[in-house]
Amino acid sequence: MQIPRDAMVVVADGRKMLLFRNDGDAQYPKLEVVTHEEKDIPATRDIGTDAPGRNQQAGGLGGVAGYEQTDFHQLEEDRFAAETAEMLRMRALKNEFSQLIVVAPPKALGELRKHYHKEVEARIIGEIAKDITNRPTNEIEKLIASTETKGTA
Repeated sequence: MQIPRDAMVVVADGRKMLLFRNDGDAQYPKLEVVTHEEKDIPATRDIGTDAPGRNQQAGGLGGVAGYEQTDFHQLEEDRFAAETAEMLRMRALKNEFSQLIVVAPPKALGELRKHYHKEVEARIIGEIAKDITNRPTNEIEKLIASTETKGTA
């Protein structure tokens, strides 16, 4: 997939987001960091203090059902994805980009999609379901360039 000149590329996961602009051309991309955000999200055991709830079974049979523990860590990662989508919405409404490529692990990509604004959706020229937030910029450029152009990988 080629990265057009001035296209934005967001590389994100549940804790880290990098927003790049291609200052090169489609043939020889040169991604420059526009913004970078990273969140330190503690493990669920460090966030939640209560044990999962219990519920007395209906019908007086004496059984007690347990509720599944809330995954606070995942909730925070989902919130971070929503914040990333909101940042993209604001930039799209200000016409800061006309083309966007989104790179995120499958779970984070799915969460981002839930929160895309129609203006962001209209500008997406490709999505790649990979976790590359901790890779150097030149590797990110190569990965995108080597991905098929079918829009979603």
